[in-house]
Amino acid sequence: MRRILLPLLLGFGVLFAFVATLGFLWTQSREEPEEIVTLSPEMGDVTVKTVATGAVVPRNEVAIKSRVSGVVEALEVEPGDRVEAGDLMARIRIIPDSATLNSAQSAVRQARIELDDAAVELERSQSLAARGAASAAEVQRLATSFDLADQAHRAAVGHLQIIREGAARGIGDLSTDVTSTVSGMVLSVDVKVGHSVIESNTFNEGTTIAAVADMTDMVFEGFVDESEVGKLAEGMDLDLTVGALDDATLDGTLEYISPKSIDQGGAVQFEIRAAIVDNERFIRAGSSANADIVLDKVDDALTLDERALRFEADTVWVEVQDGSNWIRRDLKVGLSDGIRIEVKAGLSPEDVVRVPPRPF
Repeated sequence: MRRILLPLLLGFGVLFAFVATLGFLWTQSREEPEEIVTLSPEMGDVTVKTVATGAVVPRNEVAIKSRVSGVVEALEVEPGDRVEAGDLMARIRIIPDSATLNSAQSAVRQARIELDDAAVELERSQSLAARGAASAAEVQRLATSFDLADQAHRAAVGHLQIIREGAARGIGDLSTDVTSTVSGMVLSVDVKVGHSVIESNTFNEGTTIAAVADMTDMVFEGFVDESEVGKLAEGMDLDLTVGALDDATLDGTLEYISPKSIDQGGAVQFEIRAAIVDNERFIRAGSSANADIVLDKVDDALTLDERALRFEADTVWVEVQDGSNWIRRDLKVGLSDGIRIEVKAGLSPEDVVRVPPRPF
């Protein structure tokens, strides 16, 4: 009995496995019904934009320099202070060079000796002229010599005072007083009390004491890729998104496009500048920002999702529902933003369009 039952069970097991395999393969080979996705055209706007990255900065930022070399003795401002043109910002203490100071002192002593000698000669000639022993021409010549010696002495004294104090008395404000040349807000103070500074002159730009700018006149400065710069033109509108202002968007107008490119990490970029329009919020200088530049735009146009489009040579067409059937309809399209496209002819808002299935 066991000899008969065991082969039968084994045979039934093999048959069951064979039938189960066939069923599984048949199930897997069945085509799933195609899921039909439909869309309808909608009225809306199509806007083509490019994005420029950069920062919001003051239009004019002025570096305040020292007119003398020395050491910062006092600072009168801090970053964030409001100053007017002519306001005192810092004082510089002159530390004269020993050789220069000694030379100036020697020049003063020499000029004084020459002045005293000219005074004695003039007084002698005037005394002789009073007794008729000297001519008027001789007295005039010695008077001129005295005046020249007096002028030389005054110049030597003034030069010595300039070396010691930065300016001579009676000739205006001391150059040791660093004053603001423009009105605005102090953005930074680049020195501290005790720091050495170098004067601004023909051969040296000098040490920057502070930076001042008008924070009510701000501009966006950024860069665009060379593939987009040809589409830009001065006067275009921008939407500025400033990172420091959360979700606030500012309006701007493109006012400058650089004629020369720069290389940034191997990418060719062009600098642009845009004026910020009607800004009532305080923006800190250097805040990062992105600018959406509107390249082209159509308003209140019939638009369609580009997923529904099919292409054949130079023809754009879609499948439109006609009762229970789907028929081909050629379209005339316009501006596209990469997601939706303007439909100029071929569809109406009531049409139902079939989205072609994605290839696997």
